[in-house]
Amino acid sequence: MQNSIILVGLMGAGKSTIGRQLARKLNLTFYDSDKVIEERTGVSIPTIFEVEGEAGFREREEQVIADLTTLPNILLATGGGSILRETNRQRIKEAGCVIYLKASADQLFQRIKQDRSRPLMQTENPLQTLRNLLKAREPYYLEVADLVVPTGKQKVNVILREIHTKLKQLQDVAHANSPS
Repeated sequence: MQNSIILVGLMGAGKSTIGRQLARKLNLTFYDSDKVIEERTGVSIPTIFEVEGEAGFREREEQVIADLTTLPNILLATGGGSILRETNRQRIKEAGCVIYLKASADQLFQRIKQDRSRPLMQTENPLQTLRNLLKAREPYYLEVADLVVPTGKQKVNVILREIHTKLKQLQDVAHANSPS
């Protein structure tokens, strides 16, 4: 296993915010797969969705995840739907320690309700859309996750501390189980 950390979870769970700070704390290079897609294409995610649809976006996302998961010692914040594709799930699991940042649909909605840059939220009932997305995607998040960390109402520094503690516990278990 590489020394990388991959964050998964629904939009608004804190992958980018927590990821940036955790990468700094652990001295890892931070990547946000959505930002890399925007940098490579020169346009925003909503524009990609508008021009190419979700299928076109998912193709680009799969290529970016394929590229990024080969890099050592990174912290990767993935897009919320990246786990929909089996190839992405496989690459994410093989790339390092996967942390599912878990929050309820209601909590996520409170965080992102004013954000117009999320194409999947441009619906009649965004809260119901979030509930549906969470129901469909959570089994995949749990499938790939080595750790599950709630990101409900806790402050970022509390979440960072919890992740750090859980990573240390995982590391201690790995060392205890490795042949001497």
